[in-house]
Amino acid sequence: MTDSAIQVAALTKTFGPVTALDAFDLDVAVGEVHGFLGPNGAGKSTLIRVLLGLLRKDHGEAVVLGGDPWRDAVALHARLAYVPGDVHLWPNLTGGEAIDLLGELRGRVDRRRRDDLVERFQLDPTKRCGTYSKGNRQKVALVAAFASEVELYLLDEPTSGLDPLMDSVFRGCVQEARRGGATVLLSSHVLAEVEALADRLTIIREGRAVQSGTLAELRHLTRTSITVTTARPVSGLEGLDGVHHAELDGTELRMEVEPEAMPSVQRLLADHDVLSMISSPPTLQQLFLRHYGQELTPDELAETGP
Repeated sequence: MTDSAIQVAALTKTFGPVTALDAFDLDVAVGEVHGFLGPNGAGKSTLIRVLLGLLRKDHGEAVVLGGDPWRDAVALHARLAYVPGDVHLWPNLTGGEAIDLLGELRGRVDRRRRDDLVERFQLDPTKRCGTYSKGNRQKVALVAAFASEVELYLLDEPTSGLDPLMDSVFRGCVQEARRGGATVLLSSHVLAEVEALADRLTIIREGRAVQSGTLAELRHLTRTSITVTTARPVSGLEGLDGVHHAELDGTELRMEVEPEAMPSVQRLLADHDVLSMISSPPTLQQLFLRHYGQELTPDELAETGP
């Protein structure tokens, strides 16, 4: 028995001269939602395809639910569900028929839950898949996945094309799966989605894991935004290390503070009689941008949202 649903160590995958995964490491515990973040081309989808047994690794180790994803693909696929970011369905089947077919491939479908999910996702299962929009195709794959009794969900940009209301339904489904003991690997560009759902997360950049841990652990490595109003204008900030982007407007001060500088900042503010203070831990979006800094290309910056 193992406490890990997914174990990846020094995994390497190349496509000719391009290295998609470069000695990549990942550990996903049983029963957790693990966020998987990175810009396009970082290697997220390549890793998921290796875990599905759709691609064969070049070097390293990959273990999924205790099995080898390449050798044991058939057995493992009965125990997991996969939702890609761009779903392609059989155009002549209805949505309901596609859901049933996908469910039967895994061998276990909860009919009552299937019908409940169809209603919650506001999907018309009588329409042919060829008439569906991108969002409705995503709904078919999500209903089929969450209606199955599986141990592991591999979700690669699963909410692509969904409106905010359906995204809320999706989040509820992930939380229900976790409460039921399932494991979820969630690859997403929607940072708020990962922030709301993930127990731990891994940031990938150019095929390497550059940071991994709980959101609280990663926040500890970043700056906290502080807006404070004092009785007297604050002075003496220039002598403190770890304070960034300080903007003083009369008695209102806005700044970003590194964790190790927080005690010194608090002592300085107390000397100026604090009237009000708002302290905001960094969002996952800020964490993502700060980690990559100026290395992000304009396209990668655009992917993080406004």
